[in-house]
Amino acid sequence: MFKKILVANRGEIALRVICACRELGIRTVAIFSEADRDSLHVRFADEAVCVGPAQSSESYLKVPSVISAAEVTDVDAVHPGYGYLAENAYFAEVCEACNVRFIGPSPQVIRLMGDKARARARMVQAGLAVLPGSQGALDSLDQALEVASGIGYPVIVKAAAGGGGRGMRIVRSPGELSSAFSTAENEARLSFGVPDLYLEKYLEKPRHIEFQVMGDRHGKVVHFGERECSIQRRHQKLIEESPSVIVDQDIRERVGRQVEKALAEVGYSGAGTVEFLVDEDRNFYFMEMNTRIQVEHPVTEMVAGVDLVKLQIRMAAGEPLELEEPPRLRGHSIECRINAEDPETFRPSPGRITAFHVPGGTGVRVDTAVYSECQVPPYYDSLIAKLVVHAPSRPEAVRRMERALEMFIVEGVRTSIPMHQRIMKEPDFLAGRLDTGFMERYA
Repeated sequence: MFKKILVANRGEIALRVICACRELGIRTVAIFSEADRDSLHVRFADEAVCVGPAQSSESYLKVPSVISAAEVTDVDAVHPGYGYLAENAYFAEVCEACNVRFIGPSPQVIRLMGDKARARARMVQAGLAVLPGSQGALDSLDQALEVASGIGYPVIVKAAAGGGGRGMRIVRSPGELSSAFSTAENEARLSFGVPDLYLEKYLEKPRHIEFQVMGDRHGKVVHFGERECSIQRRHQKLIEESPSVIVDQDIRERVGRQVEKALAEVGYSGAGTVEFLVDEDRNFYFMEMNTRIQVEHPVTEMVAGVDLVKLQIRMAAGEPLELEEPPRLRGHSIECRINAEDPETFRPSPGRITAFHVPGGTGVRVDTAVYSECQVPPYYDSLIAKLVVHAPSRPEAVRRMERALEMFIVEGVRTSIPMHQRIMKEPDFLAGRLDTGFMERYA
């Protein structure tokens, strides 16, 4: 097992990793920007190193600075959390070159799954269904027009190296494709440094369902069931739950086995998530894979009864995955992402938190790194807490979440709590009638 791990992140996920390391008896090193000097992940780590000014590009994303911090503190491994360098194959390569274990899959697998077009082709080869579309990245607008004509409109063009909704445009007619292609290409180049696009059939009202997986370094991959992530705004998830109301045990076992087989074939190790679009007939179409721990991993932990971050660290240390079968999901869990933003306009709301009280009680979990009188800086993602509940059934989980939201106090900045309270009362949400267009209709 590792003796010391550098946590290459900030906020709640950095603190989450530090908690897991504490329980495993592993010392931790926090990195921080000048804006995060008073953050809780800095306070609770055994050591801390400043890696630059407030801007992420000059601190959390600056590979030489992060590697220097790892070398000067003599760590065994680096945990990247999510975001920032978590899916950066170059960073993983540099870690390994410096004899520091990257807690995640190999650089080769990160690079494969990070290229959405190549990942799509590889998963087809492994037996997963995908939406009709281009075979790999598009060569030109003319090829895009040809592919779109063959599969029929509407279609969607996506950045091959993309994520988070950037470099993505829906096209409903041939006349719209040229402009959408150009805009998506420019956005992909600016956001990811790679202009490549691919194209696929666009589903009008799909669900977004993902499977949590874990692989060891000995060729074994096990899934931990699914999460429903259909409630989104601009492709950013707002609420997640497990299990999905449309996935029964037969579907879970069938899709789960397909996912395990596909990832074992590519030599996947560590935590990861395979994301699907699901149509009204419950057909699953592979969309992409995230080669890291997800923001929403707590809902799986609650229903599967496992600490995914500790398991992720054990897998990176070379321990075998001892589970013979995927764990059976127990009860129901819901997560609301509490963001420091205006609940009506979704504009970020940085500032000083003047009062902060988190709810408690049976089946309530709050993952956060903020505290009363702390500063929510304007430089980073607006997520300040994850409110997670668990109950024997979905209706009970919804009622528990309503109660927890009511008892969650954040003053000094605006938050998304009122939005979540409205969603919990929406008839379609209560009935489980969800799709990725939910927010456009109801909130």
